Amino acid sequence: MQSTDLGNKESGKIWHRKPTPATRDGIVVNIIHSTSEYLPKVLRFLNVAFDSSGDCFIAGDHQGNIYVFDLYANRFNLVQRTAQACTALAFSLRRKSEFLVALADYSIKCFDTVTKELVSWMRGHESAVSSISVHASGRYAITTSSDTAQLWDLDTFQRKRKLNIRQSVGIQKVFFLPLSNTILSCFKDNSIFAWECDTLFCKYQLPAPPENSSLLYKVFAVTRDGRVLAAGGKSNHLHLWCLEAKQLFRIIQMPTKVRAIRHLEFLPDNFDAGSNQVLGVLSQDGIMRFINIQTCKLLFEIGSLDEGITSSVISPHGRYIASIMENGSVNVYSVQALTQEINKNELPDGLNRKRLQILLKGYGEYPTKYRMFIWRSLLQLPENHTAFSSLVDKGVHVAFLNLQKKYPIKSRKLLRVLQRTLSALANWSTIFTDTPYLPLLAFPFVKLFQNNQLICFEVVATLIMNWCQHWFEYFPNPPVNILSMIENVLAFRDKELLQHFLAHDVTAQLYAWPLLETVFSEVLTREEWLRLFDNVFSNHPAFLLMAVVAYSVCSRAPLLHCSLRDDFEYFFHHRNNLDINVVVREAYHLMDTTPSSIHPESMLGAFAALTQGQYPVFNQYPRFIVDYQTQERERIRNDELDFLRERQTIEDMQAEVDQQEAEDEAWHQRQELLRKAEETRRALLFREEEKMLEQRQRLAAVKRELKRKEIHLQDATRRRLLQQQLDQREMELRRLDDEIERKVYMRDQEITTTAKELEMRSLELEAQRRLYEKKFSRNQEDVAKELRAEADAYRRKVDLEEHMFHKLVDTEHAQSLKAQKLLEENLASAEQACVDAHWRIQAFQKQRQDDVQRSECYREVAELLRNHRRKETAVLDAMTEAESAKWDEVEDKESQLRSGKTECAHLDGSRRWFLEQELSEALGHAQHPCCFEGTLHRRPPGPEPSEQDLMERARSVRQRLAARARGRCPDPPLLVS
Repeated sequence: MQSTDLGNKESGKIWHRKPTPATRDGIVVNIIHSTSEYLPKVLRFLNVAFDSSGDCFIAGDHQGNIYVFDLYANRFNLVQRTAQACTALAFSLRRKSEFLVALADYSIKCFDTVTKELVSWMRGHESAVSSISVHASGRYAITTSSDTAQLWDLDTFQRKRKLNIRQSVGIQKVFFLPLSNTILSCFKDNSIFAWECDTLFCKYQLPAPPENSSLLYKVFAVTRDGRVLAAGGKSNHLHLWCLEAKQLFRIIQMPTKVRAIRHLEFLPDNFDAGSNQVLGVLSQDGIMRFINIQTCKLLFEIGSLDEGITSSVISPHGRYIASIMENGSVNVYSVQALTQEINKNELPDGLNRKRLQILLKGYGEYPTKYRMFIWRSLLQLPENHTAFSSLVDKGVHVAFLNLQKKYPIKSRKLLRVLQRTLSALANWSTIFTDTPYLPLLAFPFVKLFQNNQLICFEVVATLIMNWCQHWFEYFPNPPVNILSMIENVLAFRDKELLQHFLAHDVTAQLYAWPLLETVFSEVLTREEWLRLFDNVFSNHPAFLLMAVVAYSVCSRAPLLHCSLRDDFEYFFHHRNNLDINVVVREAYHLMDTTPSSIHPESMLGAFAALTQGQYPVFNQYPRFIVDYQTQERERIRNDELDFLRERQTIEDMQAEVDQQEAEDEAWHQRQELLRKAEETRRALLFREEEKMLEQRQRLAAVKRELKRKEIHLQDATRRRLLQQQLDQREMELRRLDDEIERKVYMRDQEITTTAKELEMRSLELEAQRRLYEKKFSRNQEDVAKELRAEADAYRRKVDLEEHMFHKLVDTEHAQSLKAQKLLEENLASAEQACVDAHWRIQAFQKQRQDDVQRSECYREVAELLRNHRRKETAVLDAMTEAESAKWDEVEDKESQLRSGKTECAHLDGSRRWFLEQELSEALGHAQHPCCFEGTLHRRPPGPEPSEQDLMERARSVRQRLAARARGRCPDPPLLVS
């Protein structure tokens, strides 16, 4: 016995060497889960459940760890950690990778074993769920607790119905009957009801147990066909109910050491058609006993007093038993090993061949639910699991790798089973690798035994060993000797039919061999074929050949009307309107009436079953032909491999060429599409450009109109502004003229007054001084106005430049328009500057004229005042100091100017020098002539300028100012006097 400790591993192998369960205990493997993270160190398994295939089961421990064990692939995986104990499991859902687990918090969860994710979470129970029953379709599930049972839809995971009962009557179990829509509910008062699944209509209620029975039902089990219900409890009695008749038909008493029954489960069998005959009974002592419910005999038992069992689950195909032991581990038992001593190579009591033949002749066939069991008994199958496993473990034979291409079968499972069976036959004997009709011969048996490949293989092997005797003597040709036997019997039975065959060149290879190589599967329905082989397996191997002859004899009427070879071929390859019972009776008639000289029974051996343990050697074929064919096949295979390699190379090269051509074609197509797209986009762009051009033209027209209006408005504004400026300048000039005239008038008045009234000179000089101060302040205001005007012009220029800079980021057309506008504004500025310069020239000329007149006035006054210098000394000194201070301030400010005011300053200096000279001369003459002449001589050395020189200098100054205003000559250097 192998033992596997899961430990902390999440996946791994179940066993590390191929298990060989002993007949004594039948244990395949013992699974324990020990860990150092929890106390105690061994985690106890609580529940086990098989999937629908019977090769996988899940198990959950009391810490909530759920494992999947794949006995076929020899792998285990940790699929979920629920962190709480599980109270029930179910693994036979519609989606094969999903399972249900009931937890200690009364909830039910659905998980996926592949993704290991939670699929759904169902709540509704108020006590622990004790069992989960899944419908045969996998769509519905019933969960049962002590106080209620709930029906769930596993497609939506919604609760459909809920069964509520009185608190005094508890629920023992509610479950689906196999292969039906009936729900069976069992209560603690021994009442049992059957309900319709869809409508929950009560179909029937089983009657109460006998009054002398004190058995209270606690555990239940149902056969796979849903006809028999077994019930047990705290007693050593078992009650068997017939659900069809709704009555108790048998009470089985277990041994006296059995005091209570804890679990019941029927053992499935592939040959009993669901009417299970073996019942597993787990009692309070931890031993599970398997009994035959018909003979009430003990067949075998598992568990012991030292290693007791707490619960067990049997796989759907009856191959394995998974039991949870009292120590918390899981034992996996092999049913084949446990039943090996029971399955002897002889028929059971009451099933001898002669009695079966009498029964068969009376009814024409065996009962459907017992047919497989009878066939297994008649063929005496050894069920050599180890030998069959060694054949299957060699894998799929190379001769059947491409089986699907020749025989396209829709069912992948059926194709896989057929492939494995044929591979096992080829591994058993080399002859079957080249037998072309082997798939046709084995297919009906594969379809019949697809759920049990071992039985399928042994049935086909037994058929070949007995009913295919001498078939391979003329290999690879059809068995001419066998066909000759059939032809001899046909000649004895119906010479006219044989002559008709010969007349139309129809040989036994056409009317007999198709029936033999397909074992009648092409010409009979399933029920007819089963009925025929009930008789074939119950008689001598010669019966099959007689059945071939009988088929032709019973079809003589339509065959005699056939004249074409194609009609004969079609007849023996398709189903015909023929009663199989007539064919069977004819075969029995031929078995009894055919002379022994031509009877196939004298040429064929009697039935011989397969040997126990190992299969017999099959070498009934010409070895040299098979060896030669093997060598040729190997040579052909090598040549084919070379050819395939060369073809693969060529195909690769061709694929590369095709790929390159496809890429080139795709590139050309892409280029063509790009070209067309480009043309389309160009046309679209051209249309858009035309539209844009039209819009631009319209916009340009609008802009021209707006520009024209703007120009007109600007011209009008500029003209109005210029007119206003001219008016203002004229007003300034008039004001200056008025002032000059007033000054002249005042000068005349002063001269007259001075000449007539010398005594009033001091007062007039004081008035003159005030007049000069007023003039100086007015000149200062004019200069400030001029500076403010220049600052305003500079700010306007800066604003204009900033405006032009922001506009430069616009479109080219806008730039040209703005440039034009800038030029116009510059022109306007230039015109404005020209106007200003002209006004300044006029003002300067007026000032010069006034200066000249004032100089003349000064000379005249000087002539008049020479005689009165003595009295005017004090007044002149004061005026000289004030005038000197003012002129110093004027010199500081005029040094910063860059205009023609420099010449004006020079003239002012000359006039001042002239006045000072005159004053100094007068003062020097009056007081200290020598000293006065030295201190007041401030002009540069040289002769005194004449009046004509002064006039020339004034004219030069006016010309320079005009040229500077026009921008044609630079400013003259400052002349400081």
